[in-house]
Amino acid sequence: MQRTIAPHGAWGGSGVAQTDSLAAFRSMVSASFVPLRISTEREAPFAARMHSVSAGDIVFTEVTACPHLVERTPETIANGGSGYYKIGLLQQGSGILVQDGREAALGPGSLTITDTSQPYSLLLDESFRNLVMMFPKHLLPVPYAEQLTAVVLGERHPALASVATAFLAQFPAQLTAMSDPLRGKLARTALDLVTTLVSGIADTDPVQRDPHHQLLQRIYAYIDDHLASPDLSPGRIAAAHYVSTSHLSAVFRRTGTTVSAWIRSRRLDRCRADLLDPVLADRTVASIAARWGFTEAAYFSRTFKAAFGVSPSELRLGERSATAS
Repeated sequence: MQRTIAPHGAWGGSGVAQTDSLAAFRSMVSASFVPLRISTEREAPFAARMHSVSAGDIVFTEVTACPHLVERTPETIANGGSGYYKIGLLQQGSGILVQDGREAALGPGSLTITDTSQPYSLLLDESFRNLVMMFPKHLLPVPYAEQLTAVVLGERHPALASVATAFLAQFPAQLTAMSDPLRGKLARTALDLVTTLVSGIADTDPVQRDPHHQLLQRIYAYIDDHLASPDLSPGRIAAAHYVSTSHLSAVFRRTGTTVSAWIRSRRLDRCRADLLDPVLADRTVASIAARWGFTEAAYFSRTFKAAFGVSPSELRLGERSATAS
């Protein structure tokens, strides 16, 4: 049985949801974060609770659940959700995080980074409580931050990590009752702390970025600014940045995705946010899709369901039902 207290999700929702169904938990996780594979050796029932609070592009989600294995596989990556960092703060329990050939043993207080553009696995071998702060990668302006995935950050810089951990541990509970402006300010403070920590570990100034990183950030910004244009293409993006399409493709290969997949993922994220926005409740699904560059309604519906596990109409209906309850 799943009981939704309020809508939640990484693209604009806030609230609490809980379930005793593994299948429902899989849907909750993929909707709140990115498409993931969840498995467990535990016999039913499977108890889990998620509390999410969003502040713009930054989402804080506390997950309390039974032991299980989380996997970000090539198949789930193909279904969308690339281009995000997840900062994890394990508050109770223990586990093992594996990504990019590194393995980190986790215990209470462990602070880590995962990259949704690359495969990873997280084994939580006992009942746990975990805080996840998720945001687009371009918000962390530190070159080579991806080299710190599956690393316990406190082992690299204990002083900075303790400050960041103490601040993050208050979320999402303390953010829930706050106004949107105050919530946004605290979320940016949290991001600043994470940036300072990662920068301190990488021993680099986030302002002094290498040319590759600078180019990628400009491309990310250009894509976000032109998502509504149906003719946004690798050729147009390459021409706008005075590089060849082959060089553009190489830049994205280094992030573990393609230009087209990144554009599609960002468009889907924007559509999902609009579908969950009560201010846009009077707009049709087709108009929201067209607003973000999807010109074919059938293709949009198929792609959306592949990415999020529900059709656009089902997502909107579920959000309305949760709000009414």
